[in-house]
Amino acid sequence: MTTPLLSIEGLTVGYGTRDGVVNAVRGVDLTLARGEKLGVAGESGSGKSTLALALLRLLPPTATVTGRVLLDGEDVLEMGWGRLRAVRWAGASIIFQGAMHSLNPVQTIGDQIAEPILRHQKVSRDAAATRVRELLGQVGMLPDRARSYPHELSGGQRQRVMIAMALACEPDLVIADEPTTALDVMVQAQILTLIDGLVASRGISLLMISHDLSVLSDVCDRLAVMYAGRVVEVGPASDVFRAARHPYGAALAGAFPTVGDPAARMRPQGLPGDPPDPQDLPSGCAFHPRCAVRLDHCDSVDPVLWPAGADNHTAACVRVLPDEGRSLTADPAPVEEATR
Repeated sequence: MTTPLLSIEGLTVGYGTRDGVVNAVRGVDLTLARGEKLGVAGESGSGKSTLALALLRLLPPTATVTGRVLLDGEDVLEMGWGRLRAVRWAGASIIFQGAMHSLNPVQTIGDQIAEPILRHQKVSRDAAATRVRELLGQVGMLPDRARSYPHELSGGQRQRVMIAMALACEPDLVIADEPTTALDVMVQAQILTLIDGLVASRGISLLMISHDLSVLSDVCDRLAVMYAGRVVEVGPASDVFRAARHPYGAALAGAFPTVGDPAARMRPQGLPGDPPDPQDLPSGCAFHPRCAVRLDHCDSVDPVLWPAGADNHTAACVRVLPDEGRSLTADPAPVEEATR
């Protein structure tokens, strides 16, 4: 088998507080093949952005990270600072949400796009300037915009600048963390089409994070659904969006009405309650207090990912087990052993 470009193994991220360490990401395992597009979905607070930042060690000093993040076989978490600086932008880059807060307001966008090129590719300033103009053209902007400052651009243009920066050093992996946040629907569609086309034409792997399952299903090959810091479902994008096997994945997909369907308009689906406090997670399956189809033992069994259909579709729900997991005891060990 081909070695994945990115392999996340047992990743746990905790933040230090007065009451101790609070785990925002709890034992995540994911892989991303070369040229593949993987979407990560979930509500706010599910751990998506923390996961993205952990992959390039961009978390604050208060964060404690354990596990392994293998990028092309090399553990990012074990890299020295010199090696890590070489990997950022050139090996893997990130498109942050909120471009206005990510761009330097006192530098032109041309200088900001050129900075990683000059640092990692060791070219002349004239060559870097030429590359900047090429990148701006590729993201649908006039080359003369290189002399503009961030405040002189629209929200969609600033996001295009972020995409140009992410592609500047031709990385193998691009991490897109909510890249269309705060953009209107038309601009959002343009940005998503742009990202999809650029990564596909260059054979770049994409890890895209969003709360919008419909957006991810249009762009990505596979989807991973996160809840309370864990991955609760993984599978082909179309399968997860149209036939989710975990009740939470189904609730996320059901939150998007079908255009032209009167029933969907008159009876919009939603999910009651709020995500759990990471400092006070419920026992058993963390989703069971909000689950409309929970079983009696869901408050005592915390299932791991289990085969839930063809094409490597898995879900962490006892309902995908034989007899809906009725033979399980309160001890979650049988579930874990069965997945090894």
